[in-house]
Amino acid sequence: MLSLMILLAACGGSEGPSSTSDTAQKSCPATKALNGGGSTFVNPLFSKMFTEYPKAACGANVNYQSIGSGAGINNLLQNIVDFGATDAPMKDDQLAKSKNGPILHIPVTLGAVAISYNLPDVSERLKLTGPVIADIFLGKITSWDDPKIKESNQGVNMPKQPITIVHRSDGSGTTGIFTNYLAVISPEWKAKVGAGTTVNWPAGVGGKGNEGVAAAVKNTKGGIGYSELAYVLKNNISYAAVQNADGNTFVEPTVATTKADAAGVKTIPDDLRFYIVNQPGKDSYPVSGFVWVVAYQNQMNADKGRALANMLWWVTHDGQRYSEPLTYVPLPDNIVARSEAQIKAMKCGDAPCYAA
Repeated sequence: MLSLMILLAACGGSEGPSSTSDTAQKSCPATKALNGGGSTFVNPLFSKMFTEYPKAACGANVNYQSIGSGAGINNLLQNIVDFGATDAPMKDDQLAKSKNGPILHIPVTLGAVAISYNLPDVSERLKLTGPVIADIFLGKITSWDDPKIKESNQGVNMPKQPITIVHRSDGSGTTGIFTNYLAVISPEWKAKVGAGTTVNWPAGVGGKGNEGVAAAVKNTKGGIGYSELAYVLKNNISYAAVQNADGNTFVEPTVATTKADAAGVKTIPDDLRFYIVNQPGKDSYPVSGFVWVVAYQNQMNADKGRALANMLWWVTHDGQRYSEPLTYVPLPDNIVARSEAQIKAMKCGDAPCYAA
């Protein structure tokens, strides 16, 4: 009997440390709150995701401030937030400002930039070519009854109404997508204005955030602007069908046509900094783009880094179920794999931040 008791005790002793070790390895981070900021483009989706995320295993509260991509990048560089979000990939000079080592770009969703307008007497959806959109924002086309607009809208009674251009007043990834598109389809735009999150607008008035542009267009007869599709639909604003890259049809912004635009990209750089505007394909909506979370590869606080990695893994996997109902596109499988690699590259001390 004594021998049996000793044997049982020995077996129990050998299981104890293993069980404790497994529990510790699989335990959740102590961090229960994360702070982020940036893109207004993604805010409707993030609002839903971050309402649901605290209910997930090892979930945490995420305080996300919809302040514009430019401000989100700046706040990350100043260590004000745990992560930023941007619809325009960071440029080399921005990355060079990092005082905490490499910054990773992690795709989290993609969506369409709708060209919205306010013409209450026009019931038909307008068709706009890229060069016409560029000429409007260059200030060269100033009235809605201009022959260049009428050319692609045969049979539509276009009003003699002055055009009021509304653009972003803040640093904006949505502006980055839109101006990259204009630079692709208009040599004059590329030479005179260029592309970026902030540009010297030739004409128009500014609105802050996607919500500011949408509100200004909605309240301005004759207005035209650009906003993420969710804002246009929410505010019941008219939006144009835009001529595709092939020049053979006019395509409306939808989940399917945005997905088609992304599918046209053949080469994706290793650092995942790229645009997808004006890709070929009959059903490709040409003014589309990804949204990235930007975060430091080397996390200074290991526990918070693990919490951030867990959140990003959830966003790029389970969280994708909320994309399509809000008119965003779930990440394609090949991009999910790239996002996984970026998250696994995050370092918390000598160990990866994310443990599967």
